[in-house]
Amino acid sequence: MSLHPPILIAETDVVAVPVRLVGPDAALEGHVGTWAAANAFTGKAGQMLLAPSHDGALAEVLFGTGVAFDPKSVRGLAAKLPGGVYRLEGLAEADGTAAALAFILGGYRFDRYKTRDGGEAARLVAPPGVDVEETLRIAAACALAREMVDTPAADMGPLQIETIAREIAESANFPEKGGASIAVIEGDALLDENYPAVHAVGRAATTQRAPRVIEIGWNLTRTDLPLVALVGKGVVFDTGGLDLKSASGMRNMKKDMGGAAHVLALARLVMQAGLGVRLVVLVAAVENAVSADAFRPGDVLSSRKGLSIEIGNTDAEGRLILADVLTRAGEHSPDLTLDFATLTGAARVALGPDLPPLYTDDEALAADLLSASATVGDPLWRMPLWAGYRPSIDSEIADVRNDSAAWAQGGSITAALFLQKFAPQTGAWAHMDIFAWNSRNRPGWPEGGEAQAMRACYEMLRRRYPA
Repeated sequence: MSLHPPILIAETDVVAVPVRLVGPDAALEGHVGTWAAANAFTGKAGQMLLAPSHDGALAEVLFGTGVAFDPKSVRGLAAKLPGGVYRLEGLAEADGTAAALAFILGGYRFDRYKTRDGGEAARLVAPPGVDVEETLRIAAACALAREMVDTPAADMGPLQIETIAREIAESANFPEKGGASIAVIEGDALLDENYPAVHAVGRAATTQRAPRVIEIGWNLTRTDLPLVALVGKGVVFDTGGLDLKSASGMRNMKKDMGGAAHVLALARLVMQAGLGVRLVVLVAAVENAVSADAFRPGDVLSSRKGLSIEIGNTDAEGRLILADVLTRAGEHSPDLTLDFATLTGAARVALGPDLPPLYTDDEALAADLLSASATVGDPLWRMPLWAGYRPSIDSEIADVRNDSAAWAQGGSITAALFLQKFAPQTGAWAHMDIFAWNSRNRPGWPEGGEAQAMRACYEMLRRRYPA
């Protein structure tokens, strides 16, 4: 899976239609000014106008910046422009990389199941100073995560996630940047290898969609380098288990493997860039199905860490599989652990669909992530691991319960507190409760899969552990 097609080009001598960035106070002269006035173009942010030449051909494009230009606004351009090659004019060099990446992200299309070709895509000549290769790598990672999320569960089961993980590991075996390995534990072997919570959540699925734990190691022989663990929730479809979701609640549950998609895409970025780390990637890939063998409300599950877990709700399954793989991450004694999960609806209630919560008790890591988030325009908002809510996940008959008591109310916080019990004790840990989805369709942001927090995490890792 990759960009469809690559739409940032490095050629400088190609004939390209200029896209002029225009603010409200810009003076537009001649026939272009007349055309702009006739079409009520005022330079409002995101406004676009195709300006013809005297012979009717496309001469230039006017794009409104508003009072202050935001490079992210360029994301809508690729979706609006007709096919062809374009060049941004009036762009400050400092905004070049952000604008180029925004343009590519806005050109993403998921058309795997379309019977008609969407036509020629708009392409952009890279602005001066842009690292084209790096920008395309980041865009391709976002596209990979989005395509995995967009693909229906029938075609994106545990086996397909494993296949993508294997392709990533195999492509990373370049001696100059470190070698990669992959191991997969599947089905009942999860019990033999002590992943009981992963097995319990996934055992109701058919044999062809058996649960599995996928582990990629990269650069592990370089013991002089810090070790980073990336952990992802890979629930390929979530019925809610026996506590069955409603039809509306189940409709988009193909996206519940968004955490796995994000960590695989991020891992590929880290390996391609050859960052100065050892890397361990852990994904639990399961389907939370309904059958006679499904785990039940009231059951008490074992976990890899040895803590017993009382099941209050089978729809709080993501934290169960993460408990086992976070414990496995801790066995590597990582210096840093990042986990991604489409974990709670409560996160959306708190912060909406566009702003993922960040949880960590490490002040330096929080500061680095928020700084990186602001730099690359990939939003994160720090939420508290509020100790006062820890009693809400106490159980009368087990060590912990998977659904918090109603009095605590803050469901995203209590889910993070549950994960904290299983997070590695070495180094720092951060949890991102992502949505991985655009709920409304608009130019540059089609309804469907979205990459969230991944670019911020990559920027943080790139700063901390340069190649």
